[in-house]
Amino acid sequence: MDARPAPPVPWPPVPIAFAPLFGLTVGAALAWIAAAELARDDGPIVASRSFAIVAAFAGFVWLPVVGYFVAFHGDWSYLYVVPWRRVPGAIDLGLVLLAGAAVLGSFWLAAEPVRKRRFGPVVAAIVGPSAIAVAGLTIAARRLAVSGTYAQFHGDFGTQSISASPLGKGVLLMGVVLALGITWTVRWLNRMGTDGS
Repeated sequence: MDARPAPPVPWPPVPIAFAPLFGLTVGAALAWIAAAELARDDGPIVASRSFAIVAAFAGFVWLPVVGYFVAFHGDWSYLYVVPWRRVPGAIDLGLVLLAGAAVLGSFWLAAEPVRKRRFGPVVAAIVGPSAIAVAGLTIAARRLAVSGTYAQFHGDFGTQSISASPLGKGVLLMGVVLALGITWTVRWLNRMGTDGS
């Protein structure tokens, strides 16, 4: 068991435009954390216990958090680029599912290099998407700081600061849910890595 530190996992609730990128980062980081268990199990990745834990996180935590922002704060989630009411529900659903698939796909892709103790590709899978997402969030910071509808944002009327709006409470609540979900997932992956069974 080596003493390398676990990579940081960015977890902020994000609009749908950046959720798949953060999903890629989270999936690769979770593969890194599951390194000990993955190294012991040479079967198919999708049949591993760690994949089941990550799938539970993606299905019961990540998808609902991403879906919450699309369903209840759609204009914000789309960065006020398009009016959410004009976006077909199938596109919303597809983008939310893509965000969930990004976690699982990234974990699956990173697991083989982790098994071979080749962490370079895993670091790239963590840093690359998160750097793009953080850059996008930085560029969109002004839009993300405002709560309102597409019409309000573009008409410059009736908007609120995110901190004084229901959206701000949603960001806080979903941030807590996501933090607890990641903590639970990391704890189980670490436990599986040390139980030796």
